Amino acid sequence: MTAAFTFPGQGSQAVGMGKALADAFPAARAVFDEVDSALGEKLTAIIWDGPGETLQLTENAQPALMAVSIATLRVLESEAGFSVGRNAAFVAGHSLGEYSALAAAGSLSVSDTARLLRTRGLAMQKAVPVGVGAMAALLGLDYETAVAVANEAAQGQVCQAANDNGGGQVVVSGDKAAVDRAVEIAKTKGAKRAMLLPVSAPFHCKLMQPAADAMAEALAGVTIKAPAAPLVCNVLASAITDPDEIRRRLIEQVTGTVRWRESVAYMAGKGVTRFFEIGAGKVLSGLVKRIADGAVGVSVGGPNDIAAAKDALAASA
Repeated sequence: MTAAFTFPGQGSQAVGMGKALADAFPAARAVFDEVDSALGEKLTAIIWDGPGETLQLTENAQPALMAVSIATLRVLESEAGFSVGRNAAFVAGHSLGEYSALAAAGSLSVSDTARLLRTRGLAMQKAVPVGVGAMAALLGLDYETAVAVANEAAQGQVCQAANDNGGGQVVVSGDKAAVDRAVEIAKTKGAKRAMLLPVSAPFHCKLMQPAADAMAEALAGVTIKAPAAPLVCNVLASAITDPDEIRRRLIEQVTGTVRWRESVAYMAGKGVTRFFEIGAGKVLSGLVKRIADGAVGVSVGGPNDIAAAKDALAASA
């Protein structure tokens, strides 16, 4: 198998995402209905009708993006013959996308995943008062240099690499004053651009420890099965299948670095040549080309993508 199924993270959301799939395919509609039922509210109304500011709230964006990913996968299964167990060498997801990957691989139920992501979104938002933390993108620096910038900027505060996205994109996260310093230091170290991001909390850093504690409690109450394909997890950038380790790594992920560049490189090193990005947006497909020479990113998010995905899967068999 030379295909990996990957799942996008926060930032890929858009009002209206998944609606065309739900209108065209009962398999997709059933996923949205299940998520609404699990949450006890019409999240689909926010996904499809907005407003954008409400969808963007972390507590909504996280389960919404998962719902779109799994709805898309169900259509790929019913219309294009996709099977995680049969066709995917690995599954992987960017931050919250790791939960989507686990739902896709049958490790978590869709209902449990929706509730976990609602809890995760609320806990991450509550962990740090608004304005206390920040995140910034450092563009044009390699990971090691970005880590050095973060360390220099910390000065007794928290500043650490949150996302190593590849292609010279590293995001740092922490106390706002420290992140502000990192932006200025990065400019002196050769960064092409360094800028604060419009986020509501400093994700994937030590300040998120209260959210990690909340997720430890929430994850203790759900059943996790061995996935149908190995999960390349964010904090290790290597494959795991043991349910207890999956639980542990999901907790670590809240405060740990999303090692996406290394994750894609790991899968490419194991022979993956096609990376199917299942769900909203095309962010991960764009990163694949920058990380793995010769690899192809195939984004699947709407009815018009299904036939092309089927052909791409056949080519990777």
